[in-house]
Amino acid sequence: MKTIGLIGGTSWVSTVEYYRIINRLTHERLGGANSAKILLYSVNFEEFKPPANDEGWKQKAEFLTGIAQRLERAGADCLLLCANTPHMVADDVQKRIGIPLLHIAEMTANEIRKQGIDTVALLGTKFTMEKDFFRNKLASHGIHTLIPTDPEREFIHQSIYTEFAKEVFTNETKKRYLHIIKDLESKGAKGIILGCTEIPLLIQQKDCDVPTFDTTLIHATSAVDFALSD
Repeated sequence: MKTIGLIGGTSWVSTVEYYRIINRLTHERLGGANSAKILLYSVNFEEFKPPANDEGWKQKAEFLTGIAQRLERAGADCLLLCANTPHMVADDVQKRIGIPLLHIAEMTANEIRKQGIDTVALLGTKFTMEKDFFRNKLASHGIHTLIPTDPEREFIHQSIYTEFAKEVFTNETKKRYLHIIKDLESKGAKGIILGCTEIPLLIQQKDCDVPTFDTTLIHATSAVDFALSD
């Protein structure tokens, strides 16, 4: 079994889900008392709030690279950034480590293609929805991406930082999300990417009429696939 390196804390709420899913899947596949070999570095999210400019993201890239290198030296065989937004600098981090960084958008694109879907809606932070780091990965697989309107993007972004990252999930917020999802379906979305690792704690497949793509589950599963591969 290979050792999985996790950079979490962004936020701790979803990092708990990574740890739970990875260990549960490992146990299901191997049985007995088996669990995953994990090295976890959990950042203080207050110190890691996404910056507003490119220079700030360069600093975040340096910060994450330093952590990634520490995990590599400690024995990690692969690396996961346990949130969608930090993948803005994932390619920069990958260039400076010698182990594979499992990219959340690449893994999600693979799952979408398996279902033969070519048009999806993307929900996440404003960085994830508006920047091209996630959408470009999808486009490279022939997948077209729809995003919510400006006011809806602002609502989603704020709900992630002011509610979900604090483990707050309300029926009112869920109703608004489902309304946004319905609107995106009417515009042609054949699937919905839950592109913030906390959103699947609010929205599940049973809530939607089209396939949902839980990026937390997809990413964590890819880690188990890697760790248990020959």
